[in-house]
Amino acid sequence: MSIEIRPATGADLPHVLRLLGEMYPEDPSLSEAASDRIWAEISAQTGRSLLVADDGAGELLGTVDCVVMPNLSRSGRPRLLMENLIVSEEHRRRGVGRRLMAGVREIAERKGCYKVQFLSAEDAYVHEFYRSCGYTPWAGGGFHLYL
Repeated sequence: MSIEIRPATGADLPHVLRLLGEMYPEDPSLSEAASDRIWAEISAQTGRSLLVADDGAGELLGTVDCVVMPNLSRSGRPRLLMENLIVSEEHRRRGVGRRLMAGVREIAERKGCYKVQFLSAEDAYVHEFYRSCGYTPWAGGGFHLYL
């Protein structure tokens, strides 16, 4: 299977919402108007990248949200905050998450970030996945990778 990691487009929004629904099934669905408004806000934000894993056959296998934040410390080097990494249940353990994490790191390196940082679910298998991608847990309940 060929997987392309690319920035999401407006046409991807229904697929991204489906994926996020797998992550948070207890959340009520957004109306089309609300999701369109929020997507417009996300798209307009400088430094924001919503990546998707595209199988090339019209299905999105995963997504992750990244924000590069300007920073006055670390000689002005920004940091990247990551949120909402999800791979569809039927495509897990096939390298999709690892490809998305590589896409996150690529953005961080391209933007000159000094680190990637995020909070994580408390599941042991999730923590093992992040450690296997080179990330270090920290006491605050998240992970980081210094670049």
